[in-house]
Amino acid sequence: MEISFSKDDLVLIDNIQAKYPVKDASIMPVLWLAQKKFGWISPDVILLVAQLLSVSPSKVEGVATFYTMFYKKPMGKYHIQVCTNISCMLRDGVKIYDYLSDKFNIKNMETTADGMYSLEEVECMGACGGAPMIAINEDYYENITIEKLDSILNTLK
Repeated sequence: MEISFSKDDLVLIDNIQAKYPVKDASIMPVLWLAQKKFGWISPDVILLVAQLLSVSPSKVEGVATFYTMFYKKPMGKYHIQVCTNISCMLRDGVKIYDYLSDKFNIKNMETTADGMYSLEEVECMGACGGAPMIAINEDYYENITIEKLDSILNTLK
């Protein structure tokens, strides 16, 4: 499969770049767009972004590997992040993580064999008042219990 951006993507990237004084300042938003399009940041995606922005592949790779928001391998259709930092930990965040790990038989940054679910233990998600918190792709859920979690999972297919 060839990795490329569509004409519409390129227009969007031009608009992104117009917001920054230099091209390499737009690496993060362009990588985010690329991840949404391709699902993860592969070596081919790094080369594509580097060529598009006229920067070195190592500069793009440095950004992609520094930030945990960029996936360095394919993730599940539903990527579940569970906060286990102090507030969430005190309100069963670890229990929720362990429940999901057992339910799907995967560990941190692993994906189920069918490619449906991946699991990630994360630090603070910034919702201490709504602990425990999870994210499924870009949807956030606070005050999660195992019962609420099962209800949410039953809606995903």
